[in-house]
Amino acid sequence: MKFAIYGENVTVNDKMREKIEDRLSALNKYVVIDESQSARVTVKVHSAGGLKVEVNVPTKVGLMRSEVVHEDFSTAVDLAIDKLEDQIRRQKGRLSRRHKDSLAENFVENTDTDEDTPVRTKTVYAEEMVLDEAIMHMEMLSHSFFVYKDTDSERLAVVYKRNDGGYGLLEVSE
Repeated sequence: MKFAIYGENVTVNDKMREKIEDRLSALNKYVVIDESQSARVTVKVHSAGGLKVEVNVPTKVGLMRSEVVHEDFSTAVDLAIDKLEDQIRRQKGRLSRRHKDSLAENFVENTDTDEDTPVRTKTVYAEEMVLDEAIMHMEMLSHSFFVYKDTDSERLAVVYKRNDGGYGLLEVSE
């Protein structure tokens, strides 16, 4: 695996670079990572204090991403890699439940299959309501997003939870 390590308002020294490369190399035991792709790591100063470490690793299964904010660089890298390992474990668990017989083939070795993966389809009726009511419904259902028809604009809209704890709104234009 190749590494692209960048620092924004932070100088990434050789010791930091070595720590990142060692920890990311350990991911090879879980999932096949294409040698032509490079893992992208960005280290920057976070506005709330500490360092923010963002890790993007393209694999044959898909893109894995994590981001962690911590005062200590070494701890931030460890936590970011731990998040990636958790993502891999969850993905393997999902695949094992769906495809018990072909887990190894589907996840690690053979990602070029001609078969269509079954997708769960769900039909949603978008009720007419205001934004606050849509947020309340989303929270009550413990979902990360909610589709509804906005009473003010009479258009479809999607309210969603943001990583920073706030909410976002997507309005559909026709």
